[in-house]
This record gives sequence, structure tokens and C-alpha cells, in this order.
Amino acid sequence: MAITTTSATASATTTTTKATTPNLANALGAGSGVDTTALVKSLVEAQFANQNARLTKKADTLTAQVSAVSELKSGITGFASALTTLAETGGLTTQLSSSSSAVKVSAASGAKVSNLNASVTVARLATAQVAVTKESFSTTGSVGTGTLQLKLGSVGADGTFSANATTIPPITITASDATSLQKVADKITAAKAGVTASVVTDANGQRLVMRSTEGATQAFTLTATNDSGSTGLERLNVDFDTATTDGAEIVTRAGNAVFSVDGVPMVSVSNKITGADGVNLELKAVTTDGPVTLSSSTPTDALKEAVNNVVAAYNEMLASLNKATDPITGDLRADPAALAMKRSLQKLTITDLTGKTDGSPTTLSAIGVATNNDGTLRVDKDLLASALSKNPDAVEAMFAAATGTDGTTGTSLPAALNRISVAAKSTTLGLGASDKRYADAQATLAKEKARVAEQTEQTSTRMTQQFAASEARVAAYKAQQTFMENQIKMWTRSE
Repeated sequence: MAITTTSATASATTTTTKATTPNLANALGAGSGVDTTALVKSLVEAQFANQNARLTKKADTLTAQVSAVSELKSGITGFASALTTLAETGGLTTQLSSSSSAVKVSAASGAKVSNLNASVTVARLATAQVAVTKESFSTTGSVGTGTLQLKLGSVGADGTFSANATTIPPITITASDATSLQKVADKITAAKAGVTASVVTDANGQRLVMRSTEGATQAFTLTATNDSGSTGLERLNVDFDTATTDGAEIVTRAGNAVFSVDGVPMVSVSNKITGADGVNLELKAVTTDGPVTLSSSTPTDALKEAVNNVVAAYNEMLASLNKATDPITGDLRADPAALAMKRSLQKLTITDLTGKTDGSPTTLSAIGVATNNDGTLRVDKDLLASALSKNPDAVEAMFAAATGTDGTTGTSLPAALNRISVAAKSTTLGLGASDKRYADAQATLAKEKARVAEQTEQTSTRMTQQFAASEARVAAYKAQQTFMENQIKMWTRSE
């Protein structure tokens, strides 16, 4: 009886155990009473803690380095660009002025003009010969076919035209050309013989206007020869025979400009006169109220402000460099490009910025830009004022606009700064190369992070499986222990 009862109890106990057994995920810890899920997580984190800490630190370092490189490149580019723009606008160069709109004055390309003081009187402007056909042309009728012969030359005091030795090929007007006056005008211009033609329209129809270039030797005649059986081209004739009643009327005669500079008479075939001591003149009108005064003025205040602005920008740039290259805390303390850029910037005050050998100041330090003990710059106002008073041309030359496609050609400060900027952005030796190197390192680091993450997942899975198996065995042992304890209790009770 006792055995039968024991068997039934054992069966009941077994049935109850099976009915309440949880799944694998929920069973972790059920057998031992230990939170094995948390334990596995802690063990895995501990195993990969050093690797993850190292990768995180390396990632933070690379991010800081990339940011520092970007800041330095942006800083030097902005510094150089701002100075280049200032130099190219002309605000730091000697300004030429005219007391009247009758004469426009400017500096020749690449020329340096100082102490300009001259007077100009314009007696006559250079003119081009202009001829207009007397007869109007219909927009539907034929102009006529044949040839047009242009001749260039000059007109004497007696009104007689003298052709020069230039041979101009005849201009052929075909039936297709003759369908419109505009096509004839285009043929004359296309000959490139020194005469251009255009068409004007008034209430009576169309007329042809022919114009030469300026200068007394640019007078011209045009002689039309009709094809056999054709008429009409003779209406385009241009000559200086006052007895001729047909053809074109000469409304303006070709002539030279007549003017004087400081009382010295001069003649020019054009109203644009170049090559006079680096000064270009453009005669705009005859002077009627006395001579026009030409003068120059050095932009002393603008140059003084430019020097102070350069010093301020330099100190700001240096602060960024010092922070980035600090031997202890600098993100770029071991970056060769950042260190090279700093060395280049620190040489600016002693760099020859004019190339002159006449004893005038050639460096920033010579005009009052001094270096403090910490490497920053300051402006000696008295020394700068003296340099601007005694050698304004030298100070101006230091800020001359650079040339070349990248603005690095020349000895001036803008050119020197542009060279530093270009070197900094170089992808071979400059910060551009550093930027690429750090970006590559970030890409490699990302792969390493992915590998560690995969290893972490695999380790976690393996440990979870191991602990699950262990928990299953512990649960079985506990179930057996409970069964035996129950049996013993029943045996003891039956006795």
C-alpha cells in the first residue's frame, strides 16, 4: 500500500514538474536561483571592456583631429581670401583722380604710379569718318549687284583724299546679298578692312551707315561698280568730291586728337592714350574751362587699417594653431602639416614682401609689426606712421594684388599668404593629406568596431547556451532531490 501510494505521488510530482517547466530564455536562473542573463551580460562586457574603451578613445581622438584640421584649413583660407579681395578691389593702391570728366585717368596694368601732378588741355577729340547714304533703300527692292572697292587714307587741308598703300580686296555683292541692305552691310563689315557698316531705318526707309576707326589716317572712300545690266550700288559711293550729288554724305571726318600735357602739344590717333609713365588717359571731351588737373593720393588710412587687421587675423590664426599643436593637449601635436603651417606663418614678419633693394622697408617688422614673447603680433603705431609718411610706396607694395591662377605669384603679402594656404590644402604634404589620413583611419576603425561587435554577439550567444545547459542540469538535480525528499518523508510518515 505504501509503495502504491508512493508511486502515485511520484507520478503526480513528475507530472507537476513537467507542466511548470518554462522555456529556455525564461529558464535561465530558474535552476540555480542566479540571474544568469545579467551574469552573461556582465561577463561579456568585462571581457570586451578594454577593447571597447580603446576603440572609443581612438574614435574620439580621430574626430577631434578631423575637426582641428578642418578648422585650420578654413582659417588660413579665410585669412588669405580676405586679404586677396582687399588687395584686388584697389582700396590699398594709390588712387588717381581727375578734376574734370573731360579726361579720365587710370594706372596702366601692372604699373605703380605715385606723385602724379599734371594738367591736360584737350583741343580736339580723335574722330572716325562716318558716311551715311543720301538715298533711302526699299526693304523689298534689290540693292544692286557688283563690287565695292574700299580705300583707306587721309584728307589734306585742301580736302583732297590720298589713299595709303594698303591693298583691300574688292567686296562682291551677289544677287543673294542684294536682297537686303543689311546683307550688304554685313559683307562690308566682314571684309575687316577698317570700316564697319550698319543699317538705320527712318520714315523714308533704310539707309547705310559706314564708320571707320579713329584717326586722321583712317579716312576712306568706297567706289561701287555695277554688274552689267544692274543698277543701284552707286548709291553707296563715298568720296570727297563736293560736286558729287549722289552716293553717301560724309557727316564726320576722320581726325586726330589734339591735346597738351603740362603745356606740351601732343597728337594721338585715338582718344585712349597709353604708355605715359604708367598712366592711361582717355579723352572724353574738349576742355572749355581751363586745363584738367590730374593727381594721385596714397591710401594712408586704408593701409594703416589693413596692417592692424592683418595683425588681428594673424593672432586669431596663431591661437588656433597653438591650441591644435600644443605638445600636451593639442589634437594635432604630432601632425607634420600643422606644425609646418605654423612655422610658415611665423616667418611672415621677416619675409621680403617687396623685392626692392633701394633701402626702403621690405618686411612687416620694418614698418612696425613686432612679435611679442608669446609669438603674437602687435603694431608699433609710431613706426607704422613713420613708414607711411616716409615710404608709402613700400608699404603699398607689400599689399599689392598677387597674380597667377591661384594667386601665389608675386612677393606681396597676399601672394605669401596664398602660398601658405595652398600648401596647407595640399593632399600630398599639407593638411589635405592629414585629412585623408584621418578619414582612412576612421574607416579602418569602423571595421574594427564592427568586428568587435560581432565577437561580442558570438561570445554572448555561446555563454548563454552554456549557462542554459548548466541550468537545465541543475533543474534536473533539484527535481530529483525533491522527489527523493518527498519519498523519504512518506516512508517516515508510514512507519
